Order: sequence, then C-alpha cells, then structure tokens
Amino acid sequence: MIERRSDGALISPSVLNSDLTRLADSLAMLEQGGADFVHLDVMDGMFVPNISIGIPVVESVNATTTLPLDVHLMIDAPERYIDAFVDAGADILTVHVEATRHPHRALQMIAERGIKTGLALNPGTPVSHAIELLPLCDLVLIMSVNPGFGGQTFIPETLARLRRLREAIDEGGFKTVIEVDGGVSNANAAEIVAGGADVLVAGTALFRSDEGLTAAIGSLRAASLGS
Repeated sequence: MIERRSDGALISPSVLNSDLTRLADSLAMLEQGGADFVHLDVMDGMFVPNISIGIPVVESVNATTTLPLDVHLMIDAPERYIDAFVDAGADILTVHVEATRHPHRALQMIAERGIKTGLALNPGTPVSHAIELLPLCDLVLIMSVNPGFGGQTFIPETLARLRRLREAIDEGGFKTVIEVDGGVSNANAAEIVAGGADVLVAGTALFRSDEGLTAAIGSLRAASLGS
C-alpha cells in the first residue's frame, strides 16, 4: 500500500514542465523540498497527441534520485512495456483503462513484478470503470484535464468524480489512494483533497512558481490543508 501523510497531501511533481537540460538539478531540489515522488509522464503520440519521455529518461532519473518514481503511461497497449518500465526503475506504474483491452491483466502484470499498481481515468471515462478493479489498484489516477499537455485548466466536474470514487473506496474497505493530475495549484489544492484526493500531481504550479521549486512544494502541501 501507499502510505498517506498526516501533514497534507502527497506531492508528485511532474517533470514534464521542468527544464530537461537541468533535470539533475531539478531532482535535487525536489528531494530538498520534500517531494514524495517524481511523476514521469510517458506519451506515445497515439494515445495522447504528444510525445514525451521514454525508457532511457526513466532509467536516468532512477539513477539520479532517491525519490520513488511515479510513472504514468499514456500509451496504447501499455502491457507491451510493463517489464521494460519496471526494469527501468518505476516504483508505481499507472496504465489507462482506455488504453488496454485487458486492464485487469495489465494490473496483474504490474503487481507480479512487485511494484505499486496504478489505474488512470480520462475526464470522460465513468468512475465506475475503476470500481471493479479496486482490489488490484494501489492507486487510481483521476485526470482533471484531457491528457497530453501541461499547463491546462482544472476541470471542475473532477470534484464530483473524486467524491464518487472516494465513497467506493471507503465503502469497500480498500487501501487505494487517489491521485489527481491536471491544473492542480495552491488555489484548488484544498478542495481537491477535500473531495478525496491523497496525491497531487503538479507541474506548472511547481516548476514555474515565483517562489522557487523547493519552496513551492511546501506551499502546495500547506495549501492542501487549507492553510
């Protein structure tokens, strides 16, 4: 299981919005700032309309930081690459329910490799698609923007989706944590956590913060408590 924090949300900064020419420096600042994970968005230009990082970058990040790697596969038929990303250093591997014909099998494959399992839902996908799979999920990622690009605006209807998912998790007695990705900022962190989120993914809000990356992590966690 993924341990929750008592002092606010878990923070998983997305390096999609970082300066990749200075990635090692950014990773050091994430550690210094108390980030809980490094969020790595893998895009194939097919499942989403963008191409980002792949296995070599995940390997490099794994060799550079002590933080757990929260790897989000936005790729078609992700089961083809589960072993490769686990070997590259993923600690949490999240696949999209929309990207595979066999999400149950994909989650089993991840679990069999001994790392944490994640299932992601796009904004237009009913939360019910995750409920039957909760026994296999360490994490469910609710996309609060349409995936593919950073810097988008949070979709308000996400809050109702969060509440429905949180209710299903609590009623079933599952230990699954909820992660939210897209448009997360200090301005909406508290209501996202109040809706049921445990983990906040943020890119633009952290890497382009006027107060600097290290301080921005603490500010986002404080904001998640409404402080």
